[in-house]
Amino acid sequence: MKDKEKISYYCFLVASVCFFISAVIGFFSEGSRGMAVTHLCLGAAFLCLSSTHKNKEDKM
Repeated sequence: MKDKEKISYYCFLVASVCFFISAVIGFFSEGSRGMAVTHLCLGAAFLCLSSTHKNKEDKM
């Protein structure tokens, strides 16, 4: 894997972890749960993007 691909893979992974942490905080706070659900979905999307990016580079 090239350096640029590694950096983008790790950036997607870090973004997904940040969205998951934000979702957990949103679920435990007293506010609206809508933003927590949105962050949960975004975290899952970024996790899928990172795994797809990783698999695509491993096959090459």
